Amino acid sequence: MKAARTLLVTLAALAALESLAGLPAGALQEPASPAAPAITINGDRPLWSAVPQVTIAGTAAAPAGTRIEVAIGGTTHGAAVGADGGWSLVWPEPLAAGTYTVTATLPGAAGAAGGGEQTSQPLVVQLPGRLPRRPLLEPAAEPYVPREAAAERDFQEATDRWRIVPPPYELNVRGRRWDPYNQNRWKGDFPVRGNDLFLNLTAVSDTLAEGRTVPTPSGVSTDRPGSIEFFGDDGQLLGNQALLLSADLFKGDTAFRPIDWRIKGTVAVNLNYVAVGENAVVKPDVRDGTDRTRGFVALQELFGEVKLADLSPHFDFVSLRAGVQPFASDFRGFVFTDTNLGLRLFGNLHSNRTQWNLAVFERLEKDTNSGLNTFEWRDQRVAVANVYRQDFLAKGYTAQVSLHYLRDDATFKFDKNGFLARPDPVGAFTPHAIEAIYLGWAGFGHAGRLNVDHALYVVGGDDSLSPISGRPVDIAAGMAALELSLDRDWLRPRLAFFYSTGDDDPTDADAGGFDAIFDNPAFAGGGFSFWNRLGIRLAGTGVALVNRGSLLPDLTSGKEEGQPNFVNPGLLLLSVGLDAELTPKLKAVVTVNHLRFDRVEPLELVLFQAPIDEEIGWDLSLGARWRPWLNNNVAIVAGVAGLLPGDGFADIYEDDDALVSAFGTLTLTF
Repeated sequence: MKAARTLLVTLAALAALESLAGLPAGALQEPASPAAPAITINGDRPLWSAVPQVTIAGTAAAPAGTRIEVAIGGTTHGAAVGADGGWSLVWPEPLAAGTYTVTATLPGAAGAAGGGEQTSQPLVVQLPGRLPRRPLLEPAAEPYVPREAAAERDFQEATDRWRIVPPPYELNVRGRRWDPYNQNRWKGDFPVRGNDLFLNLTAVSDTLAEGRTVPTPSGVSTDRPGSIEFFGDDGQLLGNQALLLSADLFKGDTAFRPIDWRIKGTVAVNLNYVAVGENAVVKPDVRDGTDRTRGFVALQELFGEVKLADLSPHFDFVSLRAGVQPFASDFRGFVFTDTNLGLRLFGNLHSNRTQWNLAVFERLEKDTNSGLNTFEWRDQRVAVANVYRQDFLAKGYTAQVSLHYLRDDATFKFDKNGFLARPDPVGAFTPHAIEAIYLGWAGFGHAGRLNVDHALYVVGGDDSLSPISGRPVDIAAGMAALELSLDRDWLRPRLAFFYSTGDDDPTDADAGGFDAIFDNPAFAGGGFSFWNRLGIRLAGTGVALVNRGSLLPDLTSGKEEGQPNFVNPGLLLLSVGLDAELTPKLKAVVTVNHLRFDRVEPLELVLFQAPIDEEIGWDLSLGARWRPWLNNNVAIVAGVAGLLPGDGFADIYEDDDALVSAFGTLTLTF
């Protein structure tokens, strides 16, 4: 470090001296065969001092005792040549920070050896101290973070910005207990005990308001007397207020290395309201009306984590996490994304180029209306093994291979609103068990300027009694997704394709429709898309055509409490979109999707209706995310979407009028 600093100072000082002397660049460089100088200063190198008392030394080709005259500015002092030819002088006057020229003269008679010789070198005096980054502040009334000791000087002179001695880290604003923006002990910025024990407290408020029109059957007892049509008032209103309080206690200096251990817990409070235009939608009993208000409190997260081993000097590690924890098995959430009870062994290799997970989940039941965890067993087990490899084949591209195992036991379950959740209320109505294995390959990153995001899954297994087929079936299905995008300044145009296989014969012993374990795909518009965002029920069956937060038309009672169904019509989706960073605070997302069923035979069997066309229609959406203070402490997300029904959708719901939805969310985070 000292050598590097000396070299930088030398080069800069040479350039400065050449400029002061009016010499061309490089004029002070040694000639190819230099002659031995009669007098030198500091071995013909510039001088540098971090103290005001400067020592100047050199050599002279002169007899011992010869007087050397040393000058800085207009002041001159003398030094004597020693027996070894060296001389040294401690400059009597302290020097302030700055750049000086030191001149040494060896006087003598004209023509005498070494007489009348003179040499000069630059001198840089750089004194330690703090820069004037802020004025001195009064101590806080109730200090709760360590304070730096005040420096003797709060200002210092500097020759230029390249020779500044780095000061201690300073803050422009002192943090306060309820200030999440600046350094705060309770936000994990300072240790709560010792030097490496930290606590991060987080509070999140999420408020949602949503209005939508979706096909709604009027039922046997309509809310509107005189209504004789099968489908009634399709207007619906949803309100949801969630509050999450988290405490994350962890030990370790986490600037470069993984934490040593961690304990985290999150309590979630939810209040939700829904109002519809027809009876028997919010509850089976028509006397319960057309609206519903529910509240729920859950322990949504509670896990412990410990680092088991360090594997290399590059902070490769192995850790174990146990408890109710979040987990996503792939980049976009196509197969399994949940916060649930599990055991996860994870780590990395090859300087973090390789990451891996081994996870097993014994899932807890979800609350019907809030989607939060309960303390009831779901009787469903999920195991996941995956490996990520960064810079695979191309710089910036990360590849992933994964293996999922699902075991869903035969159970009988009514949800909290009184509707049958398991088995699916269609066809056989008999509890059944599912065992399936998913094999997947996914990738995320870029190849040159082209952003690439893809996934490919195949699933095999068996269902002891498919509700729609009414018999045991062998599962063999697949799914593929691809998104290509290109960044051009503040715009990102996107092209996407999604395909899930459908079952071509719902009465045979083969189930060819793809279904996920518990998906939440951020794809083709994600939560802004009408098809992805809204659950659309299949009238008269008790199952959904598509569930909220899913792309798959899987014909199940619900994603949270239902079972996967592999006898379904499948989906073919083509998408074009544009992401626009309008300002650093505002981002807009525009998406146009065209949707078709892969096969319609399962729908024709369930609805006892044929023929049904394959076209679902056009899904148009516009969404925006605004961060008014350019951070994530306050975020407003809003969107509008519409579905223009195609012939197949109109065949099912007897109407081709456009369906619309609009929503807004306000998220506050401390």
